[in-house]
Amino acid sequence: MPLLFAYLFALIGVAMAAQTPQLLVDDGGWCWFEDERVIVHDNKLIIGTVAAGTKSADRKGNVEVTVFDLKSKTGKTVVLHTPTDADRRRWLDDHNSPAFYVRPDNRILAMYSLHGVDEKKYYRISEPNDATKWGPEQIYVPSPTSKVTYTNLHYLSAEKRLYDFFRGLHNSFKPSYMWSEDMGATWTTGNVFIDVPLQFRHRPYVKYASNGRDTVHIAYTDGHPRNFDNSIYHISYQGGNLRTSEGKPIRPLKEGLKEPGEGTLVYRGDANNVAWISDLHIDSKERPYLVFSVQKDSAGMSDGKAGEDHRYHYARWTGSKWEQHEIAYAGSKLYPGEDDYTGNVCVDPRDPNTVIISTNADPVTEKRQPHRELYRGVTKDGGAHFTWTALTRNSPQDNIRPVIPVRHNGPRVVLWLRGIMRTYTNYDFEVVALSE
Repeated sequence: MPLLFAYLFALIGVAMAAQTPQLLVDDGGWCWFEDERVIVHDNKLIIGTVAAGTKSADRKGNVEVTVFDLKSKTGKTVVLHTPTDADRRRWLDDHNSPAFYVRPDNRILAMYSLHGVDEKKYYRISEPNDATKWGPEQIYVPSPTSKVTYTNLHYLSAEKRLYDFFRGLHNSFKPSYMWSEDMGATWTTGNVFIDVPLQFRHRPYVKYASNGRDTVHIAYTDGHPRNFDNSIYHISYQGGNLRTSEGKPIRPLKEGLKEPGEGTLVYRGDANNVAWISDLHIDSKERPYLVFSVQKDSAGMSDGKAGEDHRYHYARWTGSKWEQHEIAYAGSKLYPGEDDYTGNVCVDPRDPNTVIISTNADPVTEKRQPHRELYRGVTKDGGAHFTWTALTRNSPQDNIRPVIPVRHNGPRVVLWLRGIMRTYTNYDFEVVALSE
């Protein structure tokens, strides 16, 4: 009872001091497997989205970047890629949103691609300290047979290389990489680095985090949760090798894992506990921490019937082992046909003790709500217990896919998508934010 009363009083306090979210983008969506899709640079938010054309038909499928000044509270949206009218349908897909990297010369690299339908990686480089002005669009083809998706940009100063981790080299559907030694001006193709030795096409889902110096952390699944009773694994890349969580070499990056289980197990899934990775960062000791969702008790159910009970989990590497906990009710599937889609969860890149969740179920009692709301969770015991505070209440639409961009100074900024999602190619979203 004391915990329940404390939770109720926390909700009352938030209701009395609630902030109004700041509208940043009036039409745009993103997936959660391209990063960083939101960055803070020069006290400005740089936000990548794909417009649905809900406000203006001529924006349908546009890959856009919005620059929002955190001091003046003003913003501007510019277009990175405008599809032809005949091509707008395939560009309207939230998987096509860009990822960003700030180069040492204060120019920003933006990279994006279509959702597994062609071989092209598109990229543009901004003017110094001005993400509203961009150089010409360029194209890199990792291989003629590639069908690429996603962008994840990580620079390692020890190697003087900028890596892009993506999916689909040689039409493999698998995690792949390429790199640049001139900050994204030109690129070199790498290889597939997580194999799954099965006959049908498959795609482990991956999140990345880097120290910017010599290590990239990698958390991933067996495949799509529609096809696999997914577990969650972790490896790191350092000094040319993929390594276990303990740092022991497994295989060279250029060779890659032969199967997902060569990595360190974080969470063992099964037919009634199917996992999907959501977010990953590293703490001040460069130890990884992550969050993921688990679809419960859906073994044997047909597509469309499952996905009514999801849970969020939190895991943290202690230096010798992974400790993981179920932390909150995540509610029901986001829409029919994607039984594993949730509102999603993210971690604070500066504070491993803080998470933000989107759920249409009270995170403690599981009482269902009309729409997905956001809650901040804080732990003081490594994730075993969380205290929850509502960030949104009584919303007329869903609040989903929160993200906290890396910010070295200043308050935490939480961004999310507010609106309606019917599918990943049919949505009506605004991007909004709260500065805590």
